[in-house]
Amino acid sequence: MLFIHNDVVEKLISMQECIEWMEHAFGQLPSGGAIHRPRLDMYVPCERADGYYRWGTMEGANDGFFAIRMKSDVVTWPQDGSGVWRENKYCVQPGTFCGLIMLFSTRNGEPLAIINDGVLQHMRVGGGAGIGAKYLARQDATSVGMIGSGGMARTFLDAFCAVRPIRKVKVYSPTRENRETYAKVMSQKLGIEVVPVASAREAVRGVDIVSTCTDSMTPTFKADWLEPGMHVSMLGPREISEEAFERFDVKIRQGVGGLGMPESDRVQAEIGMSPMAYIAGDDEERKRLPAKVSGGGFGGDFPDYCDLISNKAQGRTRDDQITFYHNMGNQGLQFSAVGGPLYLKAKREGLGHEIPTAWFLQDIRD
Repeated sequence: MLFIHNDVVEKLISMQECIEWMEHAFGQLPSGGAIHRPRLDMYVPCERADGYYRWGTMEGANDGFFAIRMKSDVVTWPQDGSGVWRENKYCVQPGTFCGLIMLFSTRNGEPLAIINDGVLQHMRVGGGAGIGAKYLARQDATSVGMIGSGGMARTFLDAFCAVRPIRKVKVYSPTRENRETYAKVMSQKLGIEVVPVASAREAVRGVDIVSTCTDSMTPTFKADWLEPGMHVSMLGPREISEEAFERFDVKIRQGVGGLGMPESDRVQAEIGMSPMAYIAGDDEERKRLPAKVSGGGFGGDFPDYCDLISNKAQGRTRDDQITFYHNMGNQGLQFSAVGGPLYLKAKREGLGHEIPTAWFLQDIRD
């Protein structure tokens, strides 16, 4: 069995491979060659009076591999003086995080690997945005307006450059230092022009691809900023307004994002960034949780990726259409789709730390 750390993941996976592996897995869903269980979270009161502990999992299987991705976070939802509302998270202390992928063989049940999810998580989400741009952005799309400057914003841009001839990017982040660092790092990495700008409005103006990659709990751009021919991609479910949804001529979702379970006092949909959650705590503790936002962007009654590639749904048919790819859904499957090939490459190249498989087996029937 292998433990595969982030530096090994970064060394072994290219964005082009990530996109190809996920498309391959997604394409197996209609025939039953792949399956997944969407994200499900559990909330438990934590030591912070303004936060909650959140445990999250998602699962998927394809091509002989099963993966479960697990997250252990303390979550808060601060709102600053200007009204900006975000979701913050950490494990143990701010700046450290715990996310793990466990990979198994579906052929004989063998535990194969434990993988840090940091790099792979960013790549699989960015790869999803790349899939959306590949099928929906104009063929001559060369410019990107990026709202956000974190790790996801970096992989989103990697993915756009993998599927379109991107030449110029405008990036906005509320913190000047962050957007300037992003511009410097990404221009050097990709060999393209990346310019920091002072507002989200300026980032969106006149570009071919609008990408919002933030932890915002409220929309990051206004619907009337959208221009004919644009393609729009998102990270979080709260970044797109209902008014923007109305402006999109073509809407494609990646796949099934929520479980559609009956709600109750303890089981609720669309709490914070959670599609579906089980919630512990008494009435007073649960006041720490963010209020439900109606019309959230967790999904919609519109076609998905499989409908698009099977011609059951149309993508862009005119250059002046505004297209949107809902970059959520199939999350559990993404980890087996990328985790399986990653494991095989690590084995071939002798990378990762060996762990005795016997540690994970027992002779007591469970």
